[in-house]
Amino acid sequence: MVEIILSDDTERLQVARIHGWLASSYWSPGIAREKVERAIRGSHCLGAYRAGEQVGFARMITDHATFAWLADVWVDEGARGQGLGRAMVQWFLDHPDFAELRRIALVTMDAHGVYAALGFHAPVRPDRFMERLAPGIADMLRAQP
Repeated sequence: MVEIILSDDTERLQVARIHGWLASSYWSPGIAREKVERAIRGSHCLGAYRAGEQVGFARMITDHATFAWLADVWVDEGARGQGLGRAMVQWFLDHPDFAELRRIALVTMDAHGVYAALGFHAPVRPDRFMERLAPGIADMLRAQP
C-alpha cells in the first residue's frame, strides 16, 4: 500500500485539481478558479498526497487566536473510505496554531459522522448564529436536499 502524506506546503498544492473538485461540489458548484486561488491564499491549506498525486484537500480560515472555520474538506473518489478526511481534520485539530482555539465551525450536508467522531456537534446555541448570504446562494441552498 502506498503511503499518504499530509502537507501544508502551499507549493505542493495542485490548484487545477482542487478547483475541479470544488467546482463539482454541492457547496461551491461552478466556482471560478480565481476565487479558489484567492481562498487558498487566505487560508491555511492542507494537501494529502499519494505517490505525488494530490488525493485530498482541506483548509482552515482563522484569526489564529480564538476562532476558525474548517472548509472545503475533499477526498478524491479513489481515496474515499480510508479515513483520509478524518485524518486531515485531525491534523488541523492537533496543529499548535489551532489546538487552543475557542471555536472551530463548519458546515456539512453529508459527513456528520466524520466530524462527530472528532468532537464536532450541532451549535449549543443555534439561536445565536446568523449568516449573510450572497445573492442566489439562499435559493441554491433551499433547492438542495
